[in-house]
Amino acid sequence: MAFATRIRSSLPLVTKILKSDSVSAAANGSIAHRSVLCPTFINSEPSRNFSTTQGKKEVKVQVPLVLFGGSGNYASALYIAAVKANALEKVESEILAIVEATKKSPTFSQFTRDLSVPADTRVKAIDQIAAEAKFSEITKNFLVVLAQNGRLRNLETISKRFGELTMAHKGEVKAIVTSVIPLPAEEEKELKETLQELIGQGKKVILEQKIDPSILGGLVIEFDKKVFDMSIKTRARQMERYLREPVNFDNL
Repeated sequence: MAFATRIRSSLPLVTKILKSDSVSAAANGSIAHRSVLCPTFINSEPSRNFSTTQGKKEVKVQVPLVLFGGSGNYASALYIAAVKANALEKVESEILAIVEATKKSPTFSQFTRDLSVPADTRVKAIDQIAAEAKFSEITKNFLVVLAQNGRLRNLETISKRFGELTMAHKGEVKAIVTSVIPLPAEEEKELKETLQELIGQGKKVILEQKIDPSILGGLVIEFDKKVFDMSIKTRARQMERYLREPVNFDNL
């Protein structure tokens, strides 16, 4: 909550920067200054290390999941940097906070998605927001790279992929349960215990409920790359298919 409050308080800075007549000159100065302080992060690729401890001996970090695509590459790079700095939990909370800020502020959301905003302007705005929110250097540098590369619009997707890595790191398995109405506490507990037995020791089930009236009733359970569809909607479709099949009287 503290992160979210600090981010919201700094959002007017985005509008101020975008409206500033001197943005171009100021941003160019900001970029030149950053190239001295953090030369690795200017025009860097997502595979770069976002930590600030490059003088130390490199620690080999293995990602718990292999993710593909641009968002997967960025998420993996952030995970490696956060683990090396022993700051995974802090970085995760900061990334979630700024994603939440984009959902609550139309101005900030538009800013992250508008590619017509010059890269220098995006970097300056992110710098100030990160400073106001007191983000860690890893999170700040990562957001700057996204701003520089025009990838702020992919922040929510990257955050989700990063979340997959942090859950795997902690031995957690997300189970998404879709129903027409929220499950009563007792049923939720029983379902969670059942899924825990199926997954086995060494992993922890994190249950997430989704409400979808279109399934008509029953449950749809997704976990560990498996889907168990026990919805009335699916059963009705199966019955409809069965009733439409021609009857072979030779087998009667």
